[in-house]
Amino acid sequence: MMQLSESHRESVQAMLAASPLIPVITIDDPETAVPLCQALFDGGISVLEITLRTEYGLQAIADVRKAIPEAWVGAGTVTGIDQYREVEAAGARFAITPGITQALLEFGLTSQVPLLPGISTASELMAGYGLGYREFKFFPAEVAGGVAALKAFGGPFGDVTFCPTGGIRRDTAGNYLALKNVAAVGGSWLTPGDVVAARDWSRITEIARECLSELG
Repeated sequence: MMQLSESHRESVQAMLAASPLIPVITIDDPETAVPLCQALFDGGISVLEITLRTEYGLQAIADVRKAIPEAWVGAGTVTGIDQYREVEAAGARFAITPGITQALLEFGLTSQVPLLPGISTASELMAGYGLGYREFKFFPAEVAGGVAALKAFGGPFGDVTFCPTGGIRRDTAGNYLALKNVAAVGGSWLTPGDVVAARDWSRITEIARECLSELG
């Protein structure tokens, strides 16, 4: 059975190590993509997960990759192989799924875009584990058990690292990052809707800096 290559694992590990906070970005207006991501990057956030929840996601990934080549720009909410291929074509540096299918896991083994598969149960984790995956997104984190669940996973899966997202807030992010099996956390609090709508990019930069400083 084919296994995940060490180079793929190293790419995902490098991405998770690049920033303890990963903004989950949904683009509703394509004109905001580059300035929003630039504001986050200026505030110290070097990993940018642009979701495919709207029709503008793929183009936003391509535009931001071109505008901020030194950032880790990737795709979130990848739910199928066709989307995964589109993500590859857009130049994403990583792909994140909300859940797993066998097809997605197997596609990720050979894709040039490393996969961070989403799981919420031990059985899902084991499906990826059997193929060599050791880094996972834990989603939806709060609904699926939060900090307590991740502590429990640490027993049987001591060599697995997580990036929890889903329901995590600015004031709870540190609780997750305090766990030894959590490398980074994701959330939308870094990009408040009203601030984005106002195109207050300096405020976005301030929020990013404040959130990072709160982590010590």
